[in-house]
Amino acid sequence: MKIFMPLFAALLACAAVPALAAESTADATVAAPAEPAKPAGYLDRARELTIHALALIGVNYKWGSDSPEHGFDCSGLVGHVFQEVAGVVLPRNSQGMSKVGAKIDKSDLQPGDIVFFNTRRRPFSHVGIYIGEERFVHAPRRGREVEVQSMQGGYWKTRYNGARRVVSD
Repeated sequence: MKIFMPLFAALLACAAVPALAAESTADATVAAPAEPAKPAGYLDRARELTIHALALIGVNYKWGSDSPEHGFDCSGLVGHVFQEVAGVVLPRNSQGMSKVGAKIDKSDLQPGDIVFFNTRRRPFSHVGIYIGEERFVHAPRRGREVEVQSMQGGYWKTRYNGARRVVSD
């Protein structure tokens, strides 16, 4: 956790950009923003998604839940972050999320992209938010908390399924 605190502090310092509603893609729906939003680029929105996800580190895992008060499962975490930051309502499970937005090659991953893994002997059974440098934020499993993991580790490297970009210019 100490390793990520300087990164988190640096991201917070750079993130004085209001959250924006994203354009609707595939099966995602867009909630109306509370106030008129100023245009911002993809990088601003990606920064906000990343910061919001990092702020949830330490929240308990709870299957079927999608709130910081009660806990998160993997898709609940991703859905919560995208709705809060970008106004995008994603499908409730990782399988549904795997069909939203644009497919992204692993070599083109950018912070804010959604990454998928095969953790239950079926494609797209786990989901997280890419934060850069081959790392992602996710809600791992019962008994654990929201955390950052490296995609280079043997477990995650062999189970990587793909990525989608939901928020774009």
